[in-house]
Order: sequence, then C-alpha cells, then structure tokens
Amino acid sequence: MTGKPVLHYFNGRGRMESIRWLLAAAGVEFEEELFETHEEFEKLIQGGTLMYEQVPMVEIDGMTWVQTRAILRYVVWKEPGGTMILLNGHPFFRIDMYVEGLRDLSDMIMYFPLSLLEEKEMNLEYILHRATRFFPVYEKALRDHGQDFLVGNRLSLTDVQLLEVILMAEECKASFLSGFPLLQVRTSHIPTINSFLQPGSQRKPLLDEQSIGTAKDIFKFERGLFLKNMSNIVAEYYQLQRLELLSKYTE
Repeated sequence: MTGKPVLHYFNGRGRMESIRWLLAAAGVEFEEELFETHEEFEKLIQGGTLMYEQVPMVEIDGMTWVQTRAILRYVVWKEPGGTMILLNGHPFFRIDMYVEGLRDLSDMIMYFPLSLLEEKEMNLEYILHRATRFFPVYEKALRDHGQDFLVGNRLSLTDVQLLEVILMAEECKASFLSGFPLLQVRTSHIPTINSFLQPGSQRKPLLDEQSIGTAKDIFKFERGLFLKNMSNIVAEYYQLQRLELLSKYTE
C-alpha cells in the first residue's frame, strides 16, 4: 500500500470496526477523519466521494473505496506479504462462507445497543438463540482442523473476524460462549492484534448513550433500529416458540 489509508466514519464502531480490525491485524497503520455532525457528513456526500451516499469510506492507494466487504477484500489482497491470501487448496469460497456467517451474527450484536429499553431482553434472547446456529460451526471447524486457524495454516480474514465477533458477544453477555470451549480459549497470538486490543489504540469502545445520540444526529435514525432490521425474523422466532409451547401442552 502507498501511504496510510484514511478512514472516514463517525467516532464509533459500526461497520468500520471490522476494517479497523483487519488493518490492525495486517500491521497497516491508518489515519481517521471522524465527522461529528450531520453537516460534516452532508459535506462528504456533496463532495461526490460516497458512491451510495453512505459510509464506511476509505481512501487507499490513491482510490476511494466504499462498501465494507469490498474494502475488506481489497485490504486482504493488498496487505503486506500477502499472508492472508489463501490459495493452493484453500479457495476463497470457504473463507467467504465463514465470513458471511460471522457477518450475520455480528450485525445482530452491532445493532443490539440501539434497542429500546423495553426491547433489550427480547433482542438479547433472540441473539442468543441465533448464536446456537453460528458458533457451533466455528467450534467444529477448529476441532476438525486441529490448528489455530479456521482455514489453512495461517491467518485469514475469517480468523480476524471470528475474534472480533467473539469479543463482541462476550461484551453482550459474559457467559455467551459457555458451551464452546475452543472459542472460549481463543485468544490472539498475533502481536499486531494484541496491540489493537490495548487501551489507547484505534479500536472503538462500546456505544454509550452519548455516542448513540451523536450517531442519531449524524445519520438521522431512531432508536429501536434492531427491530426495524430484524422484526420479521424476531416475529418468526417468537411464533415458533409459541408453537413449540402449544405442542408441548397439547400432546
């Protein structure tokens, strides 16, 4: 990469956090242009650099990149040494399958702090239910593979994102991984990631009420975003719960 990438986002995790994680894992130093008001965000839009009028946006190698997955794949392709590019029997599709599953779960956890107070218990229950579909896949993959990596014998995008989601899940509920011993002991032995996890790094903290308020002002959204994104699935989940309960008492 030529020069330091410049990340354009607000001062919070959101979809940019996975990009921060990957750059840190690759040992790539980056700078951030963090906007704090809706007017600053609008100025970025009016400048014509946001293809879809949304962020994340990263300036890298003299180009402007948008869309999280496109940015992640570019970083993997360009990272120093190419150690995250796995070929020779470890095609990208397996990494992509693992990454896409992690994305589904991380999105749910990412939206969780935006729940209304009366929604939080229901939303957490739903996330825990969904995690029983995802985490067993990674537990089994690590057990069957017998190595520290999900695919091959070196770090890939899916390893970085798995660690990110594990920490997100444990922030949500400390006992989240109680049934997954291999995931529980999964800690990073990559020095660059360990540095990223230390206080004072560019890793962003959990959303608090102040940062949620700032994000609301910038992006003009309302609380309860979790249910707006997940409402149909949540409704189906509770319908299934009711049917199972009804079946139990009518046998």
